Amino acid sequence: MVRFPRGSSLWRRWRRLQSPTRRLLRWTRLQTAVVLLVCLAVAVASSLPWLIKPDLQPGAIAPFDAIAPKDVLVQDSTALEQQRSSLVAQSVVQVIDPEQTKLLRQRLEQQLIQLQQVAMSGSAARVGPVNMSRAEQQWLTQRTAQEHLAWDSAVRQAATRMLSQGLVSNLAVNQLRQAAKVQLGESAITDPAARSLATKVLASTLRGSSNLRTDPNLSKQLIEEQLTKQVIPTIEVRKGDVITRKGEPISPQAYDVLDYFGRVRREPQPGIWFQHFVEALAACGVMVLVMRRERPCLEVRHALLAVGILFLVQVAKLWFQGSVSPLALLVPPTLVLAEGLGTGCGLVWMSVAALLWPEPVHGLSDGRLLIAAVVAASGALIAGRQRSRGQLLQLTVFLPVGALIGQWLLLQLQPLTGWKAWGSLNPTLDELATESLLLGLLLMLTLLAIPVLESSFGLLTRARLLELADQERPLLRRLSCEAPGTFEHTLMICSLAEEGARAIGADVDLIRTGSLYHDVGKLHAPGWFIENQKDEPNPHDSLNDPFGSAAVLQAHVDEGLKLARRHRLPRPIADFIPEHQGTLKMGYFLHEARERDPNVDEGLFRYRGPAPRSRETAVLMLADGCEAALRSLPPDTSDEQARDTVRRLVGARQRDGQLRKSSLSRSEVELVIRAFVQVWRRMRHRRIPYPIPARRGFPA
Repeated sequence: MVRFPRGSSLWRRWRRLQSPTRRLLRWTRLQTAVVLLVCLAVAVASSLPWLIKPDLQPGAIAPFDAIAPKDVLVQDSTALEQQRSSLVAQSVVQVIDPEQTKLLRQRLEQQLIQLQQVAMSGSAARVGPVNMSRAEQQWLTQRTAQEHLAWDSAVRQAATRMLSQGLVSNLAVNQLRQAAKVQLGESAITDPAARSLATKVLASTLRGSSNLRTDPNLSKQLIEEQLTKQVIPTIEVRKGDVITRKGEPISPQAYDVLDYFGRVRREPQPGIWFQHFVEALAACGVMVLVMRRERPCLEVRHALLAVGILFLVQVAKLWFQGSVSPLALLVPPTLVLAEGLGTGCGLVWMSVAALLWPEPVHGLSDGRLLIAAVVAASGALIAGRQRSRGQLLQLTVFLPVGALIGQWLLLQLQPLTGWKAWGSLNPTLDELATESLLLGLLLMLTLLAIPVLESSFGLLTRARLLELADQERPLLRRLSCEAPGTFEHTLMICSLAEEGARAIGADVDLIRTGSLYHDVGKLHAPGWFIENQKDEPNPHDSLNDPFGSAAVLQAHVDEGLKLARRHRLPRPIADFIPEHQGTLKMGYFLHEARERDPNVDEGLFRYRGPAPRSRETAVLMLADGCEAALRSLPPDTSDEQARDTVRRLVGARQRDGQLRKSSLSRSEVELVIRAFVQVWRRMRHRRIPYPIPARRGFPA
């Protein structure tokens, strides 16, 4: 009889196969609840368009046959919208702008003042606000005070009448002068020279200016009035006419007729909404699980960053709807997450963000989403390998240019391939260039935000790892000055661990930086460690207390974690401080304690751990244990003898269970051993003995 496995056993087997090779960082119930709450917010934002939505749409496939039950005239909404759009450009209502009118009157007063100054100077031939003829110059210099006041008053009244009727900026100068003559009319100005001068002053003041502004409310009211006067486009439907046939696309006119007869339902559709809600929530859950598999040390704030950005993207999709640019929404967040959490995390976020698109990209087809996804995936693959902020800065140029070239090529190849990535609406080259420029600006802002996100959410980018590995940083500089022996020991371990990580394909940048900080806790009492002692006596001898000495050794781990928090070291770097010692025995002081009391508890002389939980911290533990032994080997030691020595030390830690949680395989351990010996051989290379000449005496 064939026996099928139970569902529970299949589930356990699948989880075992899908579990990461490294130990997961456990979250508390409160942390899990917070992440779940944000996932629920993403699901609500993604499914909101389907909460109240017509069950039919223009262009959708008709699910039934529809026959007109009576003769009616149905308003054609598509034709009405086109008619409304054509009226917008023709129906602009303008009103007088008081501020601009005030400015023009002030300009007129300035010109009148300048004319009076010319008249008072006694030389009308000097440069004035307008070009004057000889007759006008003669009248200006010979006018009396009464004529001056009457002329200025007439000019002001004419300007007031012209401004009250409204002034456009593109009116010809000749037409403006003719209007000024008409407005002057039968005023007190009877002299021909005075009248022509007034016309010139008004034209010079008002030319190229306008005191009108557009009133949107009045413009909208005018459009509605014009629509009511015009014939509203309608669709004539007779009883028995076929509106739609099952399986055929619904035209916009057929949709209007179906809506008129009440065949389009707009009541809440909880079934459709719940389906999309569950899909979005499941997508968020899968995204978090995949990110935890790709990065087992994923912290809650990392997950909140990814899900929070996804929520903001969903809100932006709802806000901008069809005008949104998929490149602008997908590429920058993918670049941030790929740089801070790894390429895998960036790619899974991009996939979920592209799939959870609440509304279709109106008029641009779903092919545009595919183009944006390809650009975002390329950025994620490249960003995961960048090692400096300068290289990331290059991406802000390469990605927009690549997107522009790629879209332009697809646009040119569209007639040949038949694939319309933009649907029925093909963008122009200017539109593509504008979109690429927007992407470049957003990527620039993203690079500026990455350092803030690093400190706020604990992101560990390659650039930050290299910055932390700078030996001029305050903490490392203090270690080199106050504990030079420990610093030299650290550099030796750094070389061993880096080569070991390179041999097994581990994160070389992470282990290099972590090894530099693994012993910073010795700064609290550097003289208590043998590598920092010179000729002074060992303080452990004067202490003569193995329990106190063990407490000093444990304190260098505890104080190191305090320094890591004080200097805001990322958690993956701080993990090297306790895990490089794991739960190892303090053998020397345990032996000393058992000489005094054979029944002493071994647990009092073990580090509190935890044991290494990653390949990088495990390699550092092995390098820390082998460094002193390799340094003490005689010069004539062969490579095989050195490998045997390292293998015995590594085997002791394996038997002690220190590597159980690190996921290091036996083959990887052997590769690490060989890498250690190669580094030792490079450091112990032979040198030629140079003869030292005798020191010459100096004359007295």
